[in-house]
Amino acid sequence: MKGFISALQFITILPFGRPGTFAPSAMLRFFPLAGLLLGGLLAVFDCLAGLIWQRQIVSVLDMVFLVWITGAFHADGLGDTADGLYGNRSREKALEIMKDSRIGAMALVTVFCTLTVKWSAIAGLDSHRSLFLLIIPAYARGGMLFGFRFLPYGRPGGGTGHALFAEKIKWAEFSGLLIPLFLSLFCGWRGLLLNLVFVCIVAALLCFYQKRMGCITGDMLGAMTEITEAALFLAVAAGGRI
Repeated sequence: MKGFISALQFITILPFGRPGTFAPSAMLRFFPLAGLLLGGLLAVFDCLAGLIWQRQIVSVLDMVFLVWITGAFHADGLGDTADGLYGNRSREKALEIMKDSRIGAMALVTVFCTLTVKWSAIAGLDSHRSLFLLIIPAYARGGMLFGFRFLPYGRPGGGTGHALFAEKIKWAEFSGLLIPLFLSLFCGWRGLLLNLVFVCIVAALLCFYQKRMGCITGDMLGAMTEITEAALFLAVAAGGRI
């Protein structure tokens, strides 16, 4: 239970447990479950907001809700990663830029575009809307586990994610992804599309990070979460046109 509370405190602003609970070796396996809780709250919020506003407005509020409940944690990582990896900078320079608290034009553009894609995709959800709102945040947070597994940490001297890389993550710690995988089976062929896109987008991001940096950081994990989430919503929204 301590690992689950630690995961919630790390990637959300939800007031669970005593402040300061941090169990890096125990929290990773609970990232998909923390994402599932986020998705459950999002689905409930979507249903309640739908009683008042039209779908376009509700979809904007859904996107804002996700940013708010995570404290813009992943969005901040996305912006820092965009600033650092843009251009042909060296690895050391990119890491230095990502550590800078200031944001550049590339960060603003990337965050704006990603959130716009996410909003538009959520607005396009029709069939199995609540179920997709439930499971996609779980997939997006679970996707980070592959970053921990396959890439070394880029800041051995310290950083937000340093403690999480102390031990190599075991395959058993991926078991939390089985829950959204099982739930996706109730989404018909679009559930299969969801899983296919998840595998492809995670693999593509890991390959890009490996080629560009040869490592991963907390900011890059946050970017991975935001991009995966937007891509999955976009994929299942496109299903209605196929």
